[in-house]
Amino acid sequence: MQKNGHERKELWNEQNNPEGRWRKFSFDQIIARDKTSLDIFWLKDKSLADLDNLPEPDELALEIIDNLEAGLNSFREIAAAL
Repeated sequence: MQKNGHERKELWNEQNNPEGRWRKFSFDQIIARDKTSLDIFWLKDKSLADLDNLPEPDELALEIIDNLEAGLNSFREIAAAL
C-alpha cells in the first residue's frame, strides 16, 4: 500500500492519455453509475476487442487444459514439499 496515496496525481486524460492508470472520479460520476458500484474500469482489454481473430475453440480448450494441468502440477509440488 502506498504511504502517500493522497499525493497521487491523476495520469488519465481522455484526449492525451486514455491509457493512464490513475484516474479520479467525482462523487456525481460515481453516484450516476448503475447501483453506485465502485468497480470502475476505464481501460479496455484490447485482446477482447478483436473477436474475429480468436483461436479456434478446440485450440482454446487445449490451452485451458494445459494451464490447468500446469497449475495442478505446481500444487502437487507444493504439497510434496510440505
